[in-house]
Amino acid sequence: MSRYNRHIILSEIGQDGQDKISNAKVLVIGAGGLGCPVLQYLTAAGVGTIGIIDFDVVELSNLQRQVLFGIASLGINKAIAAKERLEDLNDSISIIAYPEQLNYQNAIDLFYQYDIIVDGSDNFETRYLVNDASVIANKPLVFGAIYKFEGQVSVFNYKNGPSYRCLFPNPPKKDTVPNCSEIGVIGVLPGIIGSMQANEVLKVILGLGSPLSGKLLCYNALTSQTSTLALKKNEAIFQSVLNEKVNFQNKTITIDCDINPLEVSIHHITINENIQLIDVREPHEQPKIENLPIINMPLSTFEQHLDDLDSTKKTVLFCQSGIRSKQATKLLQELKINNCFSLKEGASELNNYLKVSLHER
Repeated sequence: MSRYNRHIILSEIGQDGQDKISNAKVLVIGAGGLGCPVLQYLTAAGVGTIGIIDFDVVELSNLQRQVLFGIASLGINKAIAAKERLEDLNDSISIIAYPEQLNYQNAIDLFYQYDIIVDGSDNFETRYLVNDASVIANKPLVFGAIYKFEGQVSVFNYKNGPSYRCLFPNPPKKDTVPNCSEIGVIGVLPGIIGSMQANEVLKVILGLGSPLSGKLLCYNALTSQTSTLALKKNEAIFQSVLNEKVNFQNKTITIDCDINPLEVSIHHITINENIQLIDVREPHEQPKIENLPIINMPLSTFEQHLDDLDSTKKTVLFCQSGIRSKQATKLLQELKINNCFSLKEGASELNNYLKVSLHER
C-alpha cells in the first residue's frame, strides 16, 4: 500500500488497477537508450514480471543517455546490469535477464511468455523481427524510435490494430539509414520517448485512456512540438506475416555478423607499413586514434582527397561503426581502386585493440 499509494489513490486505478499492473508480464527488447527509462518506470510502477533481452555490453559512450548504468557497469552485459540496478529499485517483482541476441529461433517462444512487448531496439532488422513475432504470437507491441532530435511512439497489433509493417511494409536497404552511433542523438531524447512508451504500456495494462493504436506520435525535441499521424491496417500485409508462421523460425538475422567481402575485422588484419588507415569520420568525432599514422578523409569531402591515397598499399577505412566506411569503400571500388576494405567494428573497436596490443608489447 505504501509503495504504490500514489497509484492506488487515483480513482481511475485504485487497488484493482494496481493488481492488474502487478499481474502483468512485459518483455523489453533492448536495455539501451529507450529500454532504460521504460524499465525504470515499469519497475517503479510494480509490473509483476519484466523480461529484458540484450546481448550487448555497457560501453562508456552509452552513459550519455542510458541512465540505468554507471562506471561500475562498464563491460557487463546490459540485461544483467539492468536487472541488478532494477532489483535495487524494486525487490518485490520478478525481473528476468536474457543476455542473448533475439532471433527468429527464440522470439516466438519468448513472446508467448509475456503479455506486452516493448521494442527498444536500434536497428531495422530487429524491428521487423519483433513486429512479425508479435503479430504471430498475437501480442501488443509498444514501439519507440529516435533520430538525432526526433522521436516516434506507437502501439502496434493492439486489438486488431495496424502493425509496424502497415506503416513501413519493407525495411530500407542495409546501411542506408545511420544509427545513433553514426549520426548522434541528444541524450534526453531517449528518456522522453522511453517514458512515453512506458506510459503506453500502463495504459494497455489498465485499459485506460486511448493507446496510440492506429496512430504514430512524432516528437521534436528542438521545438517541443508533437504531431500525430493516423495509421490504417493493411490487411494484405498483416495476413502475409501470419502466413509466414510456419517458416518463421527457419529465418536468420544478421546483426553484427556481416560477411561482406568488402569488410574486414580488426582481428583479421596486421597493421604494418603495408596498410594505410583512413578515418572517414568528421574531425570532431571521438575517440581519436593515437599511436598510428592515420589519414583523415571525412566522407563529406572524401572525393576531394583521393590523391592522398597510396595505391601501392592495402587501404583499410573506418568510421564510428562501419556504415560510412563501407560507403567510401564501395566508392573506391567503383573508381577501380582495389585492395581496399571497410573496418566493420569501427573506431571504438580499433582503439580498444590498439590499447591491448600496446599493453602486450
